[in-house]
Amino acid sequence: MIRSEIVLGLPDYEITDLQIRGGGICISVRCTGVRSCPHCGGNQLRNKGRYVRRVRHENWGLRHCVLELEASKFRCYDCGRHFRQRFPGMQRCQRSSEAFQKMIFRQHRDGINRSRLGRREGIGAATVERYFQRGLQRQFGEWHSRRCPQVLGIDEHFLTRRSGYATTLCDLRNHKVYDVVLGRSELSLQAYFQRLEGRAEVRLVCMDLAANYRSLVRLHFPNARIVADRFHVIRIINHHFLACWRDLDTTGSRNRGLLPLMRRHRHNLRAEQQLRLAAYLAERPALETIYRFKQRLSYLLLKRHRTRKQCEQLVPRFLRAVYQLRQAGLAPLVQLGQTLAAWSEEIVAMWRFTRNNGITEGFHNKMELINRQAYGFRNFQNYRLRVQVLCS
Repeated sequence: MIRSEIVLGLPDYEITDLQIRGGGICISVRCTGVRSCPHCGGNQLRNKGRYVRRVRHENWGLRHCVLELEASKFRCYDCGRHFRQRFPGMQRCQRSSEAFQKMIFRQHRDGINRSRLGRREGIGAATVERYFQRGLQRQFGEWHSRRCPQVLGIDEHFLTRRSGYATTLCDLRNHKVYDVVLGRSELSLQAYFQRLEGRAEVRLVCMDLAANYRSLVRLHFPNARIVADRFHVIRIINHHFLACWRDLDTTGSRNRGLLPLMRRHRHNLRAEQQLRLAAYLAERPALETIYRFKQRLSYLLLKRHRTRKQCEQLVPRFLRAVYQLRQAGLAPLVQLGQTLAAWSEEIVAMWRFTRNNGITEGFHNKMELINRQAYGFRNFQNYRLRVQVLCS
């Protein structure tokens, strides 16, 4: 490695002079690479004049660094076109090198705001944002695969009151966000799902009990198995059970000391809590029967890592519980039975497949943090690009 490449971090350059101007460093360099026409690749060139191109480069410690490039204008004999000399590590019509833009991208990503970073480096805040967007697009192109992942998690999250909800597609196998789409209805998502590459390769889709997502998956992912998220299934059981409790005992359901005892699983209660709950249920036999039924159903759905034969033995128990709910005669329990019956195929798949949407929910917390740090996003595409890069 030559000395100039060590100093500049760029290949095919030769340092001709180095000066200190106004507290910064000015380096005069000359490109030593092979010159060719960018249009046809020809080497038969005619020099049409020289000029000096000043480019901002990454800092040397706390000092600003400027490169003065000895550039030329050429005419290609092969294609007859005129062009200006191209330099490695620098884009056309840019006043800064790629190394400087990457430095701005890293510092802004680490938390330095645009105005402060712009004043420090002597550039505008809009220029900082432009370099940051280019850095996001560059990393997105390097990391992101255009084909849909085989194990997919789908969930919604609230964005803004103006934009409404957005749908998150998460790669559960590689633990990263695949994409974020504005909207959550079938009409707003149908065109996006039709453009997805590799839809036939998706094998598993995990979601909550959302009918619109299930319809989209059945329509656009023909080879995918839908698995309900266990957390949402247990939560909807608790929701209907608490609604039934309010109908049977309005006064007791308002007791904040009893509410966590009725909601939790039995194995999470301490000994004194179990005694207190047993004393309360002993005075209400009907409520005790419903509570014990809810506990048995929850423990049945909490089973995981089951083989095919074991699942065949558990299915009759689940269908029997659904039938008892639909014949209970209480409106919350009947509604719960109808919901479980409509999602029975996706719910029983939880015993066989262990994937859940916990990874997607965790990314939602990180996406909320990104939104708060930016004080909100007016442009959804900027929000989408930042999430795809920072959540990968």
